[in-house]
Amino acid sequence: MLFKENDVILFQGDSITDVGRDRFDAYSLGNGYPLMVAGRLGLLYPEKNLTFYNRGIGGDRAADLVRRWDRDCLALKPTWVSIYVGINESWCRYDSGDETTAETFEAQYRNLLDRTREALDAKLILVEPFVLPVRGLNRDWREDLDPKIAVVRKLAREYGALLVPLDGLFAAASVKADPAYWAEDGVHPTPAGHALITEAWLKAAGVN
Repeated sequence: MLFKENDVILFQGDSITDVGRDRFDAYSLGNGYPLMVAGRLGLLYPEKNLTFYNRGIGGDRAADLVRRWDRDCLALKPTWVSIYVGINESWCRYDSGDETTAETFEAQYRNLLDRTREALDAKLILVEPFVLPVRGLNRDWREDLDPKIAVVRKLAREYGALLVPLDGLFAAASVKADPAYWAEDGVHPTPAGHALITEAWLKAAGVN
């Protein structure tokens, strides 16, 4: 069992992590996988007095996390740092022509990991971005997103982080039900999609 008494678990990322959290409530977890993970862990380990924070912000890219990392990560002194970012880098390229290369994405992500290592004794859990071919909207995003998924996997190996391999898991789930069942626009998960993320996150964290 990896979780210890009084552990502080921080979820960081974009809208997939944010999911409507109340910005005026420091302990608001939103309505997605952070809430589901916290609920499951709270049920399984009530004696451990775990604390959960969600600091996901819709629309954020790795560059945005870099700018707010001191306030929204290091100052909270988490013992677990979960990072889920990458899809908005592709979204902005195809929506507005604002490209983030895989090399730039990697440098920004390394910045987050290095600063976390230097300031905290925290376990790292990296979550892959994913995209599904819903109504053809996101079919050509793979050219841009695949190298960024490769970056997340590479950094997980290099930094000894736990990896949540969502891209393959969502692709496999889409054999059982239409992709829109898991993410209506190919990006933002439905409740079933958030449940899939929750199960994958817990499995990566060693929770049976």
